[in-house]
Amino acid sequence: MKKLFVILGISLALAACGGNKDKSAGNSETDSAKATDQAAVAQNSNAANDTAANNIGTTKAAGTPDNKGEALMANNDCNTCHNAQSKVIGPALVDIAKKYKESDVDMLAKKVISGGSGNWGTVPMTAHPDLSIDDAKAMVKYILTVK
Repeated sequence: MKKLFVILGISLALAACGGNKDKSAGNSETDSAKATDQAAVAQNSNAANDTAANNIGTTKAAGTPDNKGEALMANNDCNTCHNAQSKVIGPALVDIAKKYKESDVDMLAKKVISGGSGNWGTVPMTAHPDLSIDDAKAMVKYILTVK
């Protein structure tokens, strides 16, 4: 089984790298078209990522300002383990909002920074030591607003 994964991994790496053909011998019109297509794909991809990052948790009304905590969560690894409405690895944001109150912000911010386990099961939350206490508080305040 391990051999299969190794072979699959190597195959994927080779496929991702693609062939390195000499572009100087290529057709400049074709190269230009490829560059334009790649730029369009990159732009569409960035637009999709921006849209996804701005729509975490709840649907925003038109004209509402971006939430700092929401943006911080989108730029960190929070969405790997948490989803707004359903449990993934960690609890759903709505469940966290139901369990805790505004008075718990300081405690929860410290928990985000130091990590830990026990409140939601045996799977530990990853520590985020590079996160400032103010940023962690902004994230927690956002989480507590998710309904």
